[in-house]
Amino acid sequence: LAMILVLGGCAGGGSPTLEPQQATPQATATSVAQTPVPTINATPPAADDGRIAFGVRAGSGSNIFSMFPDGTDMRQITTDSGNHLCASYSADASQIAYCGDGSGEFEIWTIDADGTAPTQVTHLDGRALFPDASHDGTKIAFGFPDEDQSTQVHVVDAATGRDLVALTSCEGMSPGCSNDYPAWSPDDQQIVYIHADDYVNEVAINAQVWIMNADGSNQHPLTSDGPTKDQVPNWSPDGTSIAYASGKVGDEGIWIMKSDGSDPLQLSGCQAADESPCPDGSDFGPVWSPDGTRIAFLRSFQDVGTNDRPVYVMNADGSDQHRVTEEVILAAVPSWR
Repeated sequence: LAMILVLGGCAGGGSPTLEPQQATPQATATSVAQTPVPTINATPPAADDGRIAFGVRAGSGSNIFSMFPDGTDMRQITTDSGNHLCASYSADASQIAYCGDGSGEFEIWTIDADGTAPTQVTHLDGRALFPDASHDGTKIAFGFPDEDQSTQVHVVDAATGRDLVALTSCEGMSPGCSNDYPAWSPDDQQIVYIHADDYVNEVAINAQVWIMNADGSNQHPLTSDGPTKDQVPNWSPDGTSIAYASGKVGDEGIWIMKSDGSDPLQLSGCQAADESPCPDGSDFGPVWSPDGTRIAFLRSFQDVGTNDRPVYVMNADGSDQHRVTEEVILAAVPSWR
């Protein structure tokens, strides 16, 4: 059962590709052949430990699906025309925020977790991507171009889509500077995101994990080493650790570090000395399980010639890495609640 999911602007190094990414082959808009939707099944596991939501392309559009962490009970959440990506559960799991272009440009939308009540939140007539709702449910942070067309972290009122505020700026920096992929800390006091100094030939220059206070103050990097950091940084449920993708396109792996940037540790992906592109796949889009014991992520085989980007799950120490979506698929960055 072949599945192809590629858009332009959503996860693994660029702007939506299935999840808005930062300029990488994975994030390049691509024409897609007619493809079937994933097989829907309803075989719940013995214990419900949350659900994983992610975008999937079928035919000329993309829709959001959710499943149990073992791949069972696959359900289609969005059903209307257009592309629906960048899935992000609310803290109470009652809603999923996402980016959708059904009204024209990509805007931020919400939908109840059972697939009812899709609601357009923003009306910015731009390219609003990668929403993340604050845990108290009052605000949504996302990436959106400023007047100079550089992507910056913005927030709006979660209920009305109003009171747009830019938390970051590239004033005085290179025209290619960007700040994107925001994620709230569990206590809503901080936001982690990816800052890039510039883009040259659609390749990020010095893309690092940064952090700031929720009001945009005290912006500073958590990482500084050479490899490109990618979408999407994600907090552990207890707020002590941050997971992120690191490495050049085709060789990304999942890393974790403490929330102050100390003790970085690689959990998945090839080593620097290994063959490039990584023959075992390129990993990005990490998200923690609700209890903090596991991490879901995407493993892309596109750079080694296979249009397959399945969802994987591993223990939080990197052990027991296994595929949970069985079919050939191009999935977007997941959310786990």
